[in-house]
Amino acid sequence: MLLGPLLVLLLLGGATSASAHAALESTDPGDGSVLGRAPDRVTLTFSESVGLRDDSFRVLDPGGHRVRTGEAGRAGGRSDTARVDLPADLGEGTYTVAWRVVSADSHPASGAFTFSVGKPSAAASAPVDAGPSEDPLTALLHKIARYLAYLAAALLIGVAAFVALCRPPDTTGLRRPLAAGWWTLLGTTLALLVLRAPYEAGTGPADALDADALAGTLTGRPGVLLLARLALLAPVALLLTRTARDGRHRSPWATATGSVLAVALALTWSAGEHASAGLQVPLAMTSFVLHLLATAVWLGGLVALLTTLRTTPDAATAARFSRVALTSVTVLVVTGVYQSWRGLGSWPALTGTTYGRLLLAKVALVAVTLTAAAVSRRWTASLANAAAPARREERQRDRDRERNLQRDRDRDRHRERKLEREPIPAGAPPAPQPSAPDSTNAEPPTPGPPTPVPPPLCDPPTTPGDPPTTPGAPSTATDALRRGLRRSVLVEAVVAAVVLMITTVLTSTVPGRAADEAARSAPAGGVLPASVTDVPFDLGASARGTVQITLDPGRTGDNAVQAVVFGPDGALAAVPELRLSFTLPDKDVGPIEARLVDRGGYWSANTLTLPLPGTWTMRTTVRVSEIDQVTESRRIRIER
Repeated sequence: MLLGPLLVLLLLGGATSASAHAALESTDPGDGSVLGRAPDRVTLTFSESVGLRDDSFRVLDPGGHRVRTGEAGRAGGRSDTARVDLPADLGEGTYTVAWRVVSADSHPASGAFTFSVGKPSAAASAPVDAGPSEDPLTALLHKIARYLAYLAAALLIGVAAFVALCRPPDTTGLRRPLAAGWWTLLGTTLALLVLRAPYEAGTGPADALDADALAGTLTGRPGVLLLARLALLAPVALLLTRTARDGRHRSPWATATGSVLAVALALTWSAGEHASAGLQVPLAMTSFVLHLLATAVWLGGLVALLTTLRTTPDAATAARFSRVALTSVTVLVVTGVYQSWRGLGSWPALTGTTYGRLLLAKVALVAVTLTAAAVSRRWTASLANAAAPARREERQRDRDRERNLQRDRDRDRHRERKLEREPIPAGAPPAPQPSAPDSTNAEPPTPGPPTPVPPPLCDPPTTPGDPPTTPGAPSTATDALRRGLRRSVLVEAVVAAVVLMITTVLTSTVPGRAADEAARSAPAGGVLPASVTDVPFDLGASARGTVQITLDPGRTGDNAVQAVVFGPDGALAAVPELRLSFTLPDKDVGPIEARLVDRGGYWSANTLTLPLPGTWTMRTTVRVSEIDQVTESRRIRIER
């Protein structure tokens, strides 16, 4: 009933391209840099550890042809880097580096950047082809499978927790949602395992049939986690089958085993999502597990409560679930606040990043869900109050019935003792035994006058205008309360399922903290490139040269500086000395000297710190001979 509209919402609202958690922090060579000589390798540094693929690097020459490179590896053994060796015969011109890795939270990341050897090519301003980002159909199928996996886990864990904690009088109707959750989780896990290779490569679903790609998936961390989830489903099925056959749905053994399996299932998500990378990983993974389990107990319990209210309405069960739901909401709030702080990192990220805006939408829907939950608690309290007199009357009838039976037993025992005390004449036949009427030869006892049995003390008085009622039958008012509770619980379940959908999208969106770190560094693939400034200078005799100065990343903080000197003919030129300084007149800062070092064809400084944003004055001094030098000034904008 819920899957139809929710899938429509998923297709319409969640079809944007997924962003990965891993953010590119720096590249060597820098994006847009001009080098005096060809580099030996390309190195990328990310905000977290990344996994490498066979095609993690594609290097294209100025003509667009692929350059033969070495195998992708690590720089200094660090898991947050990726490096590839370049051939030694790179010619002059602009080269394009397209890269694709898998972040620690199992989402692929890709991008591209350029660098030039000698001088940029004439077509250097052409768009950079980073290769396939993602196939739309593969991405859509992967998102649907992930959402259904979350929903199935919530249904499976939540319904089982409802049986153990809320103790419904009849669990027969809950076997169907348990089976649906198990089979759906099995199918979606298999689908995610098959789609993993094309999802990482950004190719179509047909590549899922590639045996080599599937074998590579099974050896990677995402594939291992999916295999672990499949392995856990076997004991889950065994536990459900055994408890259903034996009828021990609430035995301590079943509850303890189910709790361990639920935590293990939640860990297969925690180890492959945002919690597995970044700050405070052990605490983050624990928080994620508690968050997921609380969501499952709440959402799956709502489905179980709806089923119970339709089949065997019981006010006591609803009241127990109300207490369980309150505990789940408390856990959700505490873990949600921690995960929001960890993912955002700053207040501006709440409105300035996609992650923050999705989080705001989730908070708004959670508020709606909590409002529906408060209404459900009111209906539950009213239903419990309405059912209390009926339960008291039923208990009174039971006590009166037991009292009458006890009185009859006492009377029979008194009669037996009286007969035992009476003398029996010699030769007289024995007195009849009231408890031995089964002799086939004995004459039936002569019936005496019937003993009057008083009516039950708690039977309600009736009047001629009252309709006939059956003891224990629900009244019209109680039926209305149950209908109101069912409606509010249905609204609560629908909105909670939409919240789960947004949570699924959040887990595939780059957190605000990582996005902010990426914005402050020199990433490629859509983020601001390095600052490149051409400074012409006079060589005398009507000849002019040019100094091309690259600030990487060209923002506040530490920058790398590279300067290349070109002669009048556009070729590389050697100069005795090159000095560079920066001044911020508005703040009276500077001059800050860039200590350039001659690298044999180009000049560079590894670190130049520009502390404030604003319009800086860059002074370039070129000594063209032992006694002549030229100084030129340019104004450049430094962003935060």
